[in-house]
Amino acid sequence: MAISRAQLLKELLPGLNALFGLEYARYGEEHKEIYETEKSERSFEEETKLSGFSAAPVKNEGQALAYDNAQEAFTARYNHETIALGFSITEEAIEDNLYDSLSARYTKGLARAMAYTKQVKAASILNNAFNSQYVGGDGVSLLNSAHPLVSGGTNANTPSTPADLNETSLENAVIQIAAWTDERGLLIAARPKKLIVPPALMFVATRLLDTELRVGTNNNDINALKNNGSIPEGYTVNHFLTAPNAWFLTTDVPNGLKHFERVSLQNSMDGDFDTGNVRYKSRERYSFGWSDPLGIYGSY
Repeated sequence: MAISRAQLLKELLPGLNALFGLEYARYGEEHKEIYETEKSERSFEEETKLSGFSAAPVKNEGQALAYDNAQEAFTARYNHETIALGFSITEEAIEDNLYDSLSARYTKGLARAMAYTKQVKAASILNNAFNSQYVGGDGVSLLNSAHPLVSGGTNANTPSTPADLNETSLENAVIQIAAWTDERGLLIAARPKKLIVPPALMFVATRLLDTELRVGTNNNDINALKNNGSIPEGYTVNHFLTAPNAWFLTTDVPNGLKHFERVSLQNSMDGDFDTGNVRYKSRERYSFGWSDPLGIYGSY
């Protein structure tokens, strides 16, 4: 249905001081703090993790060298979604000089709706990170205590018992990340990069990462997390996380959380001959997901 004069009667009347409701601040691109963005030219994308080789054995004199086989560990798939929204203005509203004001105001509202949708979809990967119904290429949830390895072992990117964000849990996370191995059991020597928190934890994150001394103690000890540069990129707040006590750490493991952009945001308009209405449309196509789950650590 098109936007008509009856729906915006007040705008036709003299003495109207302001129209409001669409001028709220635009949503920032908070997904860029979490995801690596890449362009896509396909209907979907797949990324395959390779196992590599095991540690090299000692070759004794006169003996043949050992051979090893590399293999595929698992494949992650990204299915792009098309996101689109539009509105139209009636021919009569255009005739009564509502065209300029409506098109200016409602295109802003359209942009805001598209931006909101993108941030919700980006955050949904983390909001469902512990849900066993949402699995990745290795067959388990994004945050799991038993990511299977080709060698038969496992990696854990969440604590065995969920832990609130505090000094102890953050230090344990740094230690656990440092112990991760690759598919053949070789140490990765991974490190955290950035802490991702919901608004409810922003003040906790500030105290943990920005104070010089330890938090919540009478001891005059240094803040080891800050002194060691354990989380070099600090923290950022994501306003679209739904669990107030969930927290996440991005890591330096490559090919972790990814955002594939198939078609960037496009705006278009046209006129309908039969009705005389003018129609506006915004459209983009993208996908959010993860290839290597070791790109992130988290708890709740």
